Order: sequence, then structure tokens, then C-alpha cells
Amino acid sequence: MSWPRDDAKLERVRSLMADQDLDALVVRAPDNVLYLTNFWGMKGFDAAVFPGEGEPILITIEPSAQDAAETCWTPDVRLVPGYDATDPRPPALRSLETAREAAKDYGRVGLELTLGTQATDRMVGEPTTYTKAWFDAFPDAADATPLLNAARAIKTDQELERMRLANEIAAAAMEHVARELRPGMKESEAAALWQGFVHGEGTGWKGKVELAFGFSLVWSGPGIRTFTATGHRPVQEHEPTLFEIWVCADGYWCDHTKNVCPGTLDPRYDELLDLLLGVYGRALDHCRPGASLAELDRIVRRGITDAGLDEPTHPIAHGVGARAHEPPYAHQAGGGTIEEGMVLAVEPGAYWQGGGGLRVEDNFLITADGVEKLSSYPDDFRR
Repeated sequence: MSWPRDDAKLERVRSLMADQDLDALVVRAPDNVLYLTNFWGMKGFDAAVFPGEGEPILITIEPSAQDAAETCWTPDVRLVPGYDATDPRPPALRSLETAREAAKDYGRVGLELTLGTQATDRMVGEPTTYTKAWFDAFPDAADATPLLNAARAIKTDQELERMRLANEIAAAAMEHVARELRPGMKESEAAALWQGFVHGEGTGWKGKVELAFGFSLVWSGPGIRTFTATGHRPVQEHEPTLFEIWVCADGYWCDHTKNVCPGTLDPRYDELLDLLLGVYGRALDHCRPGASLAELDRIVRRGITDAGLDEPTHPIAHGVGARAHEPPYAHQAGGGTIEEGMVLAVEPGAYWQGGGGLRVEDNFLITADGVEKLSSYPDDFRR
């Protein structure tokens, strides 16, 4: 779908640029190219030059010309060969030359110098990475990553509409899984149920999504833990199967943790779920404009450890938008406040030694009056 130009977002970026005396931004991360131009590239051979005044410039490869014409917000699209019979270098270096030429007349340029992670391009499986040459090409560049983080933290109406689509697809896929999940299935089969729905049904969703991808980690019963891969363990009866899931719909994301239980939930999980929902509720009550991000982290961790359980080894709240995990992050030793217009993933979890446990997570829009839950799939999965 070709979304109309999001002027509110672009003016916010330009205002922050003016505050920092930046004449232009030069970005390479697929999520920042998307954020500033509405173009979601195929293979990461793309860049954008975003000036303080005038039209942005999108740089992409010739095979993406039609995609750019249909989706990009700027008329200034500069194409480079994906393959050049006279030039054996990878396309990213031709993109770099074009970006450098496009930015040569700007004084102070901002670059993504401290970018830690980036979102995927549309090919997903083989990300295109930066080389030293990209940074060497702009030796006097300022670090624009904090500026982009600040701009992206507050969502516009259009961004929220796009994120709601991703949330809807994720919830519908979970409803599909809840109907089809059976004890004895492999965790990988359960993951495939969810992912197949997201890609198959989510692509074309409501006539508004050109391409939807699902990413998941799935564990069942004693297999539930953090930072481990989905495997071939069997889905357990009377115990939760946990879905750590992300949907990307045309470059905008959601990040959830949802659970399904075939049969009646085991009493020890009943007790753990009640505990986590209580912690969750207190955390969400805290999420109001002006509230401390550090205190949000403390509220969740204190609620879990006060019950005699180990605190989670993963972050408990972060931003979501053009990436599944993006600033701001809640950390007890950090700073920052919760602001109206942010979307936060809040995710308390508790895990038992040896395996098993629970996590609940959804995405919440911060409003003047508190939070709005963006997914329709319930966190209390007892049905």
C-alpha cells in the first residue's frame, strides 16, 4: 500500500535537526530509510539523504525502481545498478558513491554512528552490513542516532495505524494457533502454524499490507526459558506453550509474548500467571506521561523478586515501531521519562530453575490518561 506522506513525522525530524545545527542526515539502516522515505528495501543496498530543507533523496538499486515509484514519499529517487559488467564491487559501494555525491553540498551531516541494531530488509535471511568505507566517506559527520531515536520514540497517527495492522495480524495468528494447537506437536510445528498464518493471511491484510513476515520463538512447558531456539520438544498438555512473536507489516512492527494451553492449566502455572498479571497491572498503572522509565523497571523486577522468584534476565520494557526493539528502554540505572505518543512493549517474566515459567507481553500506546493495549489477544489465556 502507498501511504500518504507523513508530514508530521518529517517536520519532527527537521525540528530536531535544526536544534542540533544539522544540514542533512545520511542514513543506511533499513528502518531509518523506511522512516524517512517510506521505502522498505529488498536487500539493504539503499540509503537516504534527508536535508533540513527540500526533498529527501532515496538511493536504491535499479531492480527496485518500481517499488520506489509506488511507495516512496520523495520524487528524487536515484538508481544504481544492482549488477554492473564494468564494476565488480558490491552494489552497496555504488550506493555509497551516490549518497556521498548527493550530500556533498551540505555542511554538517548526521550519520548513524552508534547504531547498535537495525531492522531487516524484505529479504530477511541475509542482512546487508555496513563497511568501514561508509563511515570514512563522511569524516566530519555528527552522530545522528540519538536524534533519530528521539524522533522515532513519539509516534504519529499514520505510524500508529500501521502498527495497529501488525498487532491485528499477530492477534489473528494467535487465535488460529489457539484453535489448532495439540499436545504432542513439535514446538517447531506450533511456530510454523503461527508464522504461516502471518505470512499467508497477513500479506494483503485488509488491502493495506503489501508484505507481512512473522518471527517467533516457541517453547512449551519445561522448554520455556529465555534466549534459546525453538526446537523439536513436544507441546505439553495442561502447560503453557509460549510464543515470543514479532510481526513486521511493510516495515512496521509489533512485539508480543502470548501463551496457549491445551487443556486445563496446571495449578502451579495458575499461581504464576496470577502473580505476573498482578505485576503487569501495577507496571501499566505506572505508564503515564512524565513517569520514570527507571521506576518502571524497578516495579516489575521488585514485584517478581518479592515473590521469591528470580528476576528476568531480559529487558522488561522497550519501544516498538520501525523496529521490534528500539529506544526507549526501561532500566533502573538509566534515565528518561514515559511520554504521550510512545508505544512500549511491557514484558514481565519469571522462570523456574531447570525450565518452565511464563512471560506476558503486549504493546501499549501511552495516552494522556494511561495506556491503550494494541493487541486483542488476551494476556490471561485461561479459557
